[in-house]
Amino acid sequence: MSVLLETQDLTIFFGGLGAVLDLSFTVEEGRIVSLIGPNGAGKTTVFNMLTGFLEPTRGRVIFAGEDITAREPHLIAAKGLVRTFQQNELFGHATVLENVLIGTHLRGNGRTAPARVALDAARRKAWRQAEEDALAAAARIIDFVGLGAKRDMPARCLSHGEQRLLGIGVALAAEPRLLLLDEPVGGMNPTEALVLMGLIRKVKERGTTLLLVEHNMNVVMGISDKIVVLDHGAKICEGAPAEVRREPRVIEAYLGRWRG
Repeated sequence: MSVLLETQDLTIFFGGLGAVLDLSFTVEEGRIVSLIGPNGAGKTTVFNMLTGFLEPTRGRVIFAGEDITAREPHLIAAKGLVRTFQQNELFGHATVLENVLIGTHLRGNGRTAPARVALDAARRKAWRQAEEDALAAAARIIDFVGLGAKRDMPARCLSHGEQRLLGIGVALAAEPRLLLLDEPVGGMNPTEALVLMGLIRKVKERGTTLLLVEHNMNVVMGISDKIVVLDHGAKICEGAPAEVRREPRVIEAYLGRWRG
C-alpha cells in the first residue's frame, strides 16, 4: 500500500516549550488514520503544520512524494490535502448549495467571468459550461452528505450535526486526495455521531484517504484502520485499534498511573 502522507521528525517549539517533538508517522492511501491523545497532546498543532498554518521548527511534511513543509495553506489545499476545522467554518447566510460551490474554486471550477472583459462566443460557452458543471458537482455532493432536501436553506439554519456534514461537503468539493477532519463529531449527540461515522466510511469507499483528530473513542475504534497516539507532543504508540487499546502507555496517558 503506497504512502500518501509522511511526517519526518516533525517538531515545533513555542518559546521554550516543545509542543510536538520528533513526530514521524505515515498515512497510507485509501485508509482511515486517527491521531489521538489527551487534551494538550499536540494533535491540532500537527494538523496546523500539515496544512501550512504553522511552520515547524524542524522536520518535514511529504505529501504524494513532494516536500510541502511550510507551503502556504491554499497551495497545499490545491494539491489535494484539504482540512476541516473544530468550529464550523461556513458562510451562515449563504445556502447549503452556495457553500459547497465555494469549495469547487479550489479545483478551478465555477469561476466568475472576468469583470469588464468582452468574452467571445467560445469563451462564454466554456464559462457557462464550467458553471453548469460546478452546480451539478455541488448537487451530487449535497446528496452524498445527506442534505439534498436542504440545499436551498441558509447554513445558519441547519442543526449543529447538519453543519458538520455540510463542512465535510465543502471540503469534498475541492476533490481532496487526503481529507483531514479535526474533531468531526465534536458536540454531536450519539445519533448524529453514527450518521457522521457512516459518511466517513462512504468517503473512504469513494477513494479518499482520511486523517482525523477525534476524542470520541467509540468513533475512533469503530472506523480507524490505524491509530497514532500522542502524549505531551511525542508519539507513544502507533498501530491497529486492537493493539492500541491494549497498550499500557496509552492507558496510562488517558487514565493515569495506578498508585496503591
